[in-house]
Amino acid sequence: MKQVAFAGRLVMVGNGSIGQAVLPLILRHIAMPPERIHIVTADERGHAEAAGYGIGVSVQPLTRQNYADVLTPLLAPGDFLLNLSVDVSSVALVRLCQERGALYLDTCIEPWMGGYTDPSLSPSLRSNYALRESALALAAPGVPTAVLTHGANPGLVSHFLKEALLNLSRDTGGPAGVPGTREGWAALARTLGVKVVHIAERDTQWAAAPKRIGEFVNTWSIDGFVGEGCQPAELGWGSHERALPADGRRHDFGCGAAIYLLRPGAGTQVRSWTPLSGPYHGFLITHNESISMADYFTLRDGERVVYRPTTHYAYHPCDAAVLSVHELAGGGWRQQPEQRLLMHDIEGGVDELGVLLMGHERGAYWYGSVLSTEAARKLAPHNSATSLQVAAGVLAGMVWAMENPRAGVVEADQIDHARVMEVARPYLGEMVGAYSDWTPLDGRGRLFPEDLDLTDPWQFRNFRVA
Repeated sequence: MKQVAFAGRLVMVGNGSIGQAVLPLILRHIAMPPERIHIVTADERGHAEAAGYGIGVSVQPLTRQNYADVLTPLLAPGDFLLNLSVDVSSVALVRLCQERGALYLDTCIEPWMGGYTDPSLSPSLRSNYALRESALALAAPGVPTAVLTHGANPGLVSHFLKEALLNLSRDTGGPAGVPGTREGWAALARTLGVKVVHIAERDTQWAAAPKRIGEFVNTWSIDGFVGEGCQPAELGWGSHERALPADGRRHDFGCGAAIYLLRPGAGTQVRSWTPLSGPYHGFLITHNESISMADYFTLRDGERVVYRPTTHYAYHPCDAAVLSVHELAGGGWRQQPEQRLLMHDIEGGVDELGVLLMGHERGAYWYGSVLSTEAARKLAPHNSATSLQVAAGVLAGMVWAMENPRAGVVEADQIDHARVMEVARPYLGEMVGAYSDWTPLDGRGRLFPEDLDLTDPWQFRNFRVA
C-alpha cells in the first residue's frame, strides 16, 4: 500500500544495516521510481542490495571539507535527504537542506568524526543534550521540514509513550480524550502519577557463532553503539527526585531537562523490566529521547518546574554485545579490531522495545513492540528484528515529513503519533501492553538497605546498579 507520493529526489547518506533495511519499505510505501533515489555512502556495504533495486550508489565518505560539494548538486527544492550515517554532522546537513529547500530526516544527531570523544570538550559539550540544543537552534519559521532522531529509539518510542498514557488513562479511569497540546500531554502524565519512564529494551537475538576475543558483535551499527556508549550517561531528571547523584552534573545552558553522569553510558547500569524477560540490568546509554521526552513532558509554574518524569534508556543488547561491551570497557574504551554485524546469521530471538511507565496507581506498565527475527524476515527483506523496528520508524517519519513539508525542525514528540503509528505498526510485530508490580527494590531490601531509598521506590538511586 502506498502511503504517499513523492515528486522529488531522495538522497540517502549511509547504507549500512538500517539503510539496507529501510530501502524495501521506501519502495513499497512511497510512490517514486527507483531512478530518483541515490545513495552516498562511505564504503561498499549494501552496494549489491541497492543495485538489485536499480538504485545508484556513490562511494564517497563525507567530511567537513567535502560534504557541501558532494551533496549540493544532488539536492534541489522539494528533494529529501535521509541521513543514516555515522560521523557526519547532522547540524551541517540540516543547515544544507535549509539552504537547498530540501526535506530531512535522521535517526540520531551525529557530530563530525571524533566529536563523541573529543578530549578538548567538556562532558557537557560531548553530550546528546548539547547536540540536541545545537540542532534545535536551527528552528525557524517557514523552513522545510527536518525531522530529528526518528528511528525506533529515538523516534517510535515517543509515540509508544503517548499510546501508553492513553491506555493507562483508560484502564485507571483517568481523563478521556486525546490531548491536543504539549501541555495537555504533560498534564495527563502528571494526573496519572507517572514518575519514571524507561525506554526498556531487551534484545535476545543470537547467532550460532559465539563472540571471539577482539571482536565486537551487535545486531545494529557497531560504530554507532560504541560512539554513543562512550558518551556520558544522560537522563531526563524528574521533579520527584530528592538528590542529584554524586557523579551527576547539570548543564549550564539549554532547556535544563536533563543531567549527565561523569562516566560513560556503556559503563553505567540500571534495573528495569520487560514482559518476556522480567527484571534485568540494562546500560544507561545516552539517547535523544531521554532528553526530548523529559523536556516535552515538563510543566512549569513560571520558571519553576512542577512536573517532569525521570526518563532514560535501559538497554540490554544481545548477549554477544554485552560481552563486547565488557571487553571494550576492560580495554580502556578502545574499540576491538574486528566487527561482526549480525543480520543473516541470526538464528532466533526477539527484540522487546517499549516504554516502562512507573509510579502510577497500577505500579508499572510496559507498552511496546515485541518482534522476532523470524517475523521480521517475513515482513521485509534485509532485516532483523532490531533493524526493522528502526526502519519502520524511519519510513513513518518520512511519510509524515512528506505530508507536512513546511513544519520546520521537529522531534518525534511534536508530531502526530497516530499517523506515525498507522504507518509503522504493520512492521512492529505484536504491540504488547503489560502491567507489573515490579519495583527496583524487589529482593533488595535485605541487602545493604542503607544504599536505598525505601520510602520511594521510584528514586533514581534505587534503579542504579553501577
